[in-house]
Amino acid sequence: MNVLSAQAVRDAARATRFPLVGLAPVERLDPAPLMNWLRAGHAADMDWMHRRLEERLDPGVVLPGARTVVALGIPYRRPPSEKSRVASYARGRDYHYAHRDRMRALRKQLLLLDPTVETYACVDTGAAMEKVWAERAGLGFIGKNGLLITTAFGSWVTLSVMFLDRTVDEYDVPHPRLCGDCTRCLAACPTEAFAEPGVVDARRCVAYQSIENRGTVPEPVRKGFVARVFGCDICQDACPFNRDDIPIGDRRFEPRPLAALTPVEIATLTEEEFAKLAAGMAIVRARYDGFRRNALLSIGAGRDRSARAVVERLIGDASQIVSEAASWALERIDRSRPPR
Repeated sequence: MNVLSAQAVRDAARATRFPLVGLAPVERLDPAPLMNWLRAGHAADMDWMHRRLEERLDPGVVLPGARTVVALGIPYRRPPSEKSRVASYARGRDYHYAHRDRMRALRKQLLLLDPTVETYACVDTGAAMEKVWAERAGLGFIGKNGLLITTAFGSWVTLSVMFLDRTVDEYDVPHPRLCGDCTRCLAACPTEAFAEPGVVDARRCVAYQSIENRGTVPEPVRKGFVARVFGCDICQDACPFNRDDIPIGDRRFEPRPLAALTPVEIATLTEEEFAKLAAGMAIVRARYDGFRRNALLSIGAGRDRSARAVVERLIGDASQIVSEAASWALERIDRSRPPR
């Protein structure tokens, strides 16, 4: 079997606009961390995490003969002055598209190196533990907030992986974990979503609840929706590795108009307006009613009395999750009014 040049693979990845690239040998991953997380119920309603377990743990299952993992990263940091209630990664074009486009280009480059090479590529929706492989390939380390942290771009990176059925002549060294005694991210979480350092309980996580949860959001988590309508950056904002001098990320992640809307403006969007504004963005994951529900929870969590008229109107909304969120928001607003 042909052995590929590691440098040639890295050069090909950078030529196809992946600023971060690392190489790791294929091994079956230790199943304990994933299985313990699932057994503890930390996956919440993400039932798909219970499926295809062997594929998640062993690249050789999804690509027979897999020998090398190419870990890839694209930075997305936004300027601190940019105001939005949407998590930084989701303000512009969906990062899945950027990774897929570039991985297609990378595969073409690899075929020029070896026309018979077989590959399997995926972003975080596929059967791969991309953070684990990124750490093993030296891109960065998994921090106490459960995110991959790089020395060059902090944790403001999106990840993908590509499996190759070829070895390379040099592999990168796994990155050491550098959090040390720091626990700023754990202390900053408004909903205490960390079951332990590095372990996120999705049931208490604002990011999960605002994106994946299709029903009502549990009461203890709602307070975390202050100034947030999709995702959450709090544990990243608290991390000392996310320095002010980190360069602004890829231009494909520059914000679109939807990311600048206020919770009131989001809550009053029509379905047609949402479909038009959210097209091509990760925000579509929350769906129309979920996004409006989030906006109402944000209004209620912040006790925004100026939004009272809108909240009252949406109590009668046809969507149960929107109506319930509006009722909760109104109760919070009225509770905040000073006694006469």
